[in-house]
Amino acid sequence: MKQFTTLTSPLVPLNLDNVDTDMIIPAGHLRSTSKTGYGEHLFSELKRLYPDFILNNPSYQAGKILLSKDNFGCGSSREHAAWALLQAGFEVVICSSFGDIFFNNSAKNGLLLIQLPLAIIEKWLALSLADSTLEMTVDLTNETISFAGETVKFSYDSFRKHCLLNGQDDLDFLLSNAKEIHAYEQKNSRIGR
Repeated sequence: MKQFTTLTSPLVPLNLDNVDTDMIIPAGHLRSTSKTGYGEHLFSELKRLYPDFILNNPSYQAGKILLSKDNFGCGSSREHAAWALLQAGFEVVICSSFGDIFFNNSAKNGLLLIQLPLAIIEKWLALSLADSTLEMTVDLTNETISFAGETVKFSYDSFRKHCLLNGQDDLDFLLSNAKEIHAYEQKNSRIGR
């Protein structure tokens, strides 16, 4: 998994509520359990149906931070949604709330999800929609976001933070503690009980 510490990037303002996983990666593209080949299909139905959809706008193609409103990643539990976002180049999604399963799938795959109050998000959406060149800095170490002259604090689960800062998934974390696990087993197990 890729390490995440700090990211400075333009925003992609997805001015929508209730973005479900079928919108993120439509079911018709779920033909494999491999983690590859999904980024090109990210939001494909919305891109096809709505010519003015934000990801059809060349001004927002460089963004690695996706900003949405409420209830992002709701719906089915497909892990492919996190894979598609990462493969399309996104490293951070900011929203006022996330689907629980989507949140966990994202954390385990290295996609940073940040929850902030809707009032802040709506202000940032308006600024970004008015100026596609504005950049945001997300600092996971200090749990801050700097954008348009202001800095906002966020909180993130300490275990997930440790994993992202060190580029570890759950298994990598366990393997990094192999010495301690072995010592514990030696101390607390008795052969021949």
